[in-house]
Amino acid sequence: MHDDLSKPLQRTRLRLWCGRLWYTGMRYVLWHFGGLQFARRLPVPTCPHLCFRHSTPLLRKLKDVDMQYQYNKITNLRLAADRLDGTVLRPGETFSYWRLLGRPTRRKGYLDGIILYCGTFRPGVGGGLCQMSNLIFWMTLHTPLTVTERYRHSYDVFPDSNRTQPFGSGATCVYPYRDLMIRNDTQTTFRLHIRVGDKELQGEWKADQRPEYTYRIVEKEHCMKSEFWGGYSRHNKLYREVYDSEGRCVDVQYITRNDALMMYSPFLPENTQTCEK
Repeated sequence: MHDDLSKPLQRTRLRLWCGRLWYTGMRYVLWHFGGLQFARRLPVPTCPHLCFRHSTPLLRKLKDVDMQYQYNKITNLRLAADRLDGTVLRPGETFSYWRLLGRPTRRKGYLDGIILYCGTFRPGVGGGLCQMSNLIFWMTLHTPLTVTERYRHSYDVFPDSNRTQPFGSGATCVYPYRDLMIRNDTQTTFRLHIRVGDKELQGEWKADQRPEYTYRIVEKEHCMKSEFWGGYSRHNKLYREVYDSEGRCVDVQYITRNDALMMYSPFLPENTQTCEK
C-alpha cells in the first residue's frame, strides 16, 4: 500500500529563506564538529581492482528547456569532476559530496544550468550537478559501501525518456544540506574516478582488494496513481540482490522507497501497474 501524497504547499520566501539558513548552519556544524573522518583526494593508493563502472549521456532533450543550459551543465560537471576524481575513501571514513565540491559559484567558473525547484525547473548557478551525484549513488549501490545520506526529488518533473535505471535510483543535491554521504564500513580502501567524456559522464569505484560480491538493483511495486486532489503520484521500492563469486544470490537487501508527485499526466501502457485507492 502507498500513502496518499498531499497537494504541494506554497511556502513564503521568508519561510524558505529561514529553512535554508537553519539547515545550512546545521550542516556546517556536522562537517566541523560531527566527529566524522572525511574522504579526501589523495595520490595513493592506486586501487587496481574495478568494483563498478557506469556512464550517463551528457545531453538530453527536455521539453521546454533551452539546450544552452545543457551545454553549461557540461562545464559545471567538468569543474566538479576535477574536484572529485581521485577521492580516496579509506576504512571508517565518510564521503561527502558537497564537502569535497564546495559551493558552486560564478567565481569558480560555474554557469547557469537547470535546477529542479518545487515541482518545476529554473536556471541556477551550478545547475546539472545532480547528474554527478546520481551517478555516484548508482555506482555505490553496486559496492559494499554504506549510503548514510541520500535524497530523492519529491517531484517527478519530466516523463521517462530512454530510461535505463529504475525510477528513484538517483540522488538529488542542494548545497550544502541535501548531501550525498557514503561511509566505508569495510576493511577495503576505495578510490573514486570521475571523467567527463565527449558524450558521457563516466565514473567508477575501484578498490585495493578484489571485490567479494557483485550486486544487481531491482525495482518492485512500481505504480502511478491519481490523487484525490487531482494530481498524480509515482511510487516504487528498490532492492539489491547480492551475488557471490560463483553467481549465487546470497542476499536480498532493501534499499529505499520512493514517493513523488508527478508534474505531468502519465501515459500508462497496458503492462503498467496502477495502484488501487
